[in-house]
Amino acid sequence: MTNAAQGEPAQTFKSLLKGYRVRAGLTQEELAAGAGISVRAISDMERGIAKSPQRRTIESLAVPLSLTDAELTDLQKVAKRSRTQPMAAPPSAPTGLYHPPLIGQLPLDVDDLAGREGDLDTLRVLAADLTKGNRRSGRVAVLSGPPGTGKTTLAVRAAYDLAAHFPDGRLFLQLRGMSPEPSNPADVLHLILRSLGIDAVRIPSELEDRMSLCRSLLQKRATLLVFDDAADEAQVRPLVVGGPRCLTLITSRHMLVGLEGADRLNLDVLDRDDSVALLTTILGEGRVSRERAAAIELAEMCGRLPLALRIAGNRLASRPTWPLARLVDQLRDQNRRLTTLTAGDLNVRSVFELSYRQLSLNAAAMFRRLSLVPAADFSVEAAMALLNVADEDDASIFLEELADASLLQTSPQNGRYQFHDLLRMFAKERLTCEEAEKDILAAERRLEYWLVRTATNAGRYFSPSNDTSPPPAATSSFDDHTSAGRWLEVELTSWLAAAKRLAARDEHQLVLDLAESMHWYSEIGGTASTWNDIFELALDSALKIGSKRDEAVHRNYLAWVLGTLSGRADDSIRMSQQALDAAIAAGDLREQGWARIYLANARMRDGDVSASPGLFDEAVQSFVEADYPVGLYVARTMRAVSNYESGRFEDAALEFEACVRHFKRLHEGRHSPVDDTSYAYLLLRSAQNLTALNSCDEALAQYEKALDLFYEHGAILGQARALQAIGKLMRQQGDHKSAYSRLAEGLTLFERIGLAQAQVDTLSDMAALSDELGDPASARSDRERALSLCDRLGRSAGSKLREKLTEQLNAS
Repeated sequence: MTNAAQGEPAQTFKSLLKGYRVRAGLTQEELAAGAGISVRAISDMERGIAKSPQRRTIESLAVPLSLTDAELTDLQKVAKRSRTQPMAAPPSAPTGLYHPPLIGQLPLDVDDLAGREGDLDTLRVLAADLTKGNRRSGRVAVLSGPPGTGKTTLAVRAAYDLAAHFPDGRLFLQLRGMSPEPSNPADVLHLILRSLGIDAVRIPSELEDRMSLCRSLLQKRATLLVFDDAADEAQVRPLVVGGPRCLTLITSRHMLVGLEGADRLNLDVLDRDDSVALLTTILGEGRVSRERAAAIELAEMCGRLPLALRIAGNRLASRPTWPLARLVDQLRDQNRRLTTLTAGDLNVRSVFELSYRQLSLNAAAMFRRLSLVPAADFSVEAAMALLNVADEDDASIFLEELADASLLQTSPQNGRYQFHDLLRMFAKERLTCEEAEKDILAAERRLEYWLVRTATNAGRYFSPSNDTSPPPAATSSFDDHTSAGRWLEVELTSWLAAAKRLAARDEHQLVLDLAESMHWYSEIGGTASTWNDIFELALDSALKIGSKRDEAVHRNYLAWVLGTLSGRADDSIRMSQQALDAAIAAGDLREQGWARIYLANARMRDGDVSASPGLFDEAVQSFVEADYPVGLYVARTMRAVSNYESGRFEDAALEFEACVRHFKRLHEGRHSPVDDTSYAYLLLRSAQNLTALNSCDEALAQYEKALDLFYEHGAILGQARALQAIGKLMRQQGDHKSAYSRLAEGLTLFERIGLAQAQVDTLSDMAALSDELGDPASARSDRERALSLCDRLGRSAGSKLREKLTEQLNAS
């Protein structure tokens, strides 16, 4: 017995199956009885007519054939590959038979087909193309998408709308792809031939002959064939028999990626307006307009899935006295949402269940466990952790099976997948019902450990070149800091949620390692909220294990977040003083140095510059004694800033020049992203001092160099600071339009990372520029936005700025 898993040439599905049957010593009848399927199905598979049978059918063969897990997996893989292999064209059948009109019973059309006009237009274009008479073959369109997206409804509407293009008739046939026994292609062709007027006794017995006869009869006809609920490519290929004037519409929950030459319409959920429009057609304009906000929320609770929207609409239509808000309140309970989305014999859960029961055992397990992912999307690696498989190819096969079945969607992020909200709830239900609590917990913990350890390793790519932080693990999956940073950004929601869960389980060292690895990356990515959360978790862990050194580290990080990112100078002063106390108790010179830097910075932000020089001198001395050059030059940079704030511009320039020489040497040699961003922040501060010395051209050059470095490494905060500074300088030089443009770019970035105080400052500068440009309307708009942000910030916004903005608005 040979197969691909043993390293020998891959075989066809039919040869593998027959080989396993012969090995087991079974006849086709005995195998059929043991598997619980028909003898004809076994015969079709061994003759290659059914090249890619249903996954459940394949699994039913495992026991009577005594297949190992590896052999079953091989059989499934070969079946999947065969989908992409086209079936050879059969010989032509005899022609010259009688051609009566093609007649088929279409299901009833619906009035409320909101949100699909664009798809209907696509189908109209395909139908119109057939009337030109210049095609050698007909058109085939596959309507795929998750269960409940309205594929059948769209196909039926198209059949009614396009009737004029198909004077020879329309035929609608159910393929029952989601049933345990999908329609056999030969039987479907038999129905088509009977509809074409062929007597039963004249219909050939062989599949290929039926295909050929259908092609012959449809060669000159303009017909529309609708095949609803296709199981897979193997079922559909023999049915593509339309001539050059025929349109074949196929609906399927599977994407049918192996079906060659087809146009594809992948139906998704509706957008917000179309969702509300669908509810309006069911409930009436008056009822929806009176509760517009509730209607929008209802649409979101239904995941904007057409089936769920129809069910919700029907429930409300049958209860005319109910406000929409009442159903919204019921749907807020996620544990009961699928039960609530039931109206008569329509319910979302049963529709999902049909697709779920078609999955292979491993794909079904993966579907259930993916509901444990805290973020909206996930990677192959996350799926591997949940299912505890080491082979990425195996995990990818299961994910692709789910995607082909439209139970997962591909994410806008390359190589990632995502759930529809209601499908995630269904997966969570199946997980709770079908798996033991200990297995669920084990899967969840594997995911959490993988997320936190990978994030810790990724963070270590951002240490300065001469820092003493632990290096990335030798087994890292990242090529460099760029790929590490991209992973941290994409997986942020998941690794942060995992860290919170580990902290709740008192896994303190993992939390501390993660937070400390983020020290330098936090200046490049993430938001103020992210770093406040992660460093607070770490501080709590440090206090619980009684580590003064770790307490000092994470109080220092929090002091930076509070002062630099959140503009809360008072809280930053308190936190950095506590960090200093802890560092002294731990005898840690490095953390003492950082605490003094953050304490001095916070006091400067609070308007107290008198204590800063001494604190910076002490920080420099701490770093010299600790032999820690990274901290030393940061401290010297901040001492230069202190001189600038005190008006000692020449003294500041000397200190800045020494620091610039140091970082420039690093930049010209082997350096890390953090070396570059530290260099860029230094250039920002140096340029500010140069501006005070009226060296504006040199200052602008340093600002632009800093901006380039920030862009190179994706440091959003740095980009925003540089754009703000360049805008201020350009305004000073009289280039008001360019200044406004740079400030507006900076404002967008400050909004992205949530720095409200920086937004206020930038909006104030933009308003002043608008006044100078003779645009009072923009000036007023910018000041109103700034004042609104001041109100949200409260005391930390600064009363003088608030008063100034109010006065300017009253005067405008």
